[in-house]
Amino acid sequence: MISDINFLLVGNSRLHWAKYSKNRSKFFHTKKEEKVPENIDLDQLIWASVGKLPNFLLKKENEIKTKDIHLSNLPDYFGIDRALACLAALKIIENPLKKDFLIADFGTILSITKLNSNGSIIGGQLIPGFLTQLKSMEQNTKNLKVPKKYDIPIKDFLITTEEAILKGVINSLTGVINNLFNPEKDILVICGGDSELLTKSLKTQKENIIKAPNLVMEGMIIHNLTINN
Repeated sequence: MISDINFLLVGNSRLHWAKYSKNRSKFFHTKKEEKVPENIDLDQLIWASVGKLPNFLLKKENEIKTKDIHLSNLPDYFGIDRALACLAALKIIENPLKKDFLIADFGTILSITKLNSNGSIIGGQLIPGFLTQLKSMEQNTKNLKVPKKYDIPIKDFLITTEEAILKGVINSLTGVINNLFNPEKDILVICGGDSELLTKSLKTQKENIIKAPNLVMEGMIIHNLTINN
């Protein structure tokens, strides 16, 4: 049994950390340019990456790759974050009716992954995430700017440009979930940095949504516990 071990997922925009100690997990996040948090032993750090590596040294032998995750029909080219989220959902979410899992990870990219109750990957979709869409509008147009506040309008048709941008982007992200999710057949699992913001705009009843913001990090811990037991 392992204890007092640290985990890192290198994301596209942030670093995601987990500390596992005495059967308890603690999660936190830092910017890529920040220093390594105190009490982190880089030689013992278990890590995975979907983004550009930070400027501190990570031991290659401590890396978790998609090929290390044992799920049926999981391609090696799947992002490790998606693989870990699937592993965690399968292990920790109760599913007495044997429904499919629909996992929506709201990060730099909205990744949607579906797997059945036996852990076999069905497939998914990838959509530019909330900030990715906002920044793209600013970069590729003359007059559109990233809004300074993310107050999502309730109305569907807006006059101000800022509100129209926010509502449009939110609808593009929640619309695909509303279109794909069937409560009779699926368990919807929401995770990722923008999950709290986006969940409010989903049309499905809130009791049908399982919010697990640190699902990927939980997958890292589960994987490491499994191979060390």
